[in-house]
Amino acid sequence: MTTQPSKDLETFPNPRPGRDYTIRITMPEFSCLCPKTGQPDFAELVLEYVPEDLCVELKALKLYIWSFRDEGHFHEDVTNRILDDLVKATNPRFMRLSGEFNVRGGIYTTVVAEHRAEGWTPPVAVALP
Repeated sequence: MTTQPSKDLETFPNPRPGRDYTIRITMPEFSCLCPKTGQPDFAELVLEYVPEDLCVELKALKLYIWSFRDEGHFHEDVTNRILDDLVKATNPRFMRLSGEFNVRGGIYTTVVAEHRAEGWTPPVAVALP
């Protein structure tokens, strides 16, 4: 059975919708193409989110991320596009996507994009001694 890239983002019900909790997903093998040169760009994506009613299914996320491999994208655009697609699919309370792109021409690029649901305020952090 061959697995193919896909733009479909599957979800499942949040098992604890009454609690704010953070889901962190690290995707160290993201790649796309430079829209100027056609050369491959590589990045580690880090997704952090506080779900509302839905969570993103990991295999679907993997196939979605894989779907960018042969497409040309600027770092800033692809990071924001992925965040927009994930927000549309899951409607989270909070979501942050960080794209840490490998060196190109002696320059490392990190792009961080965030979404906050209207009216949501983060819980107060607990500082322990």
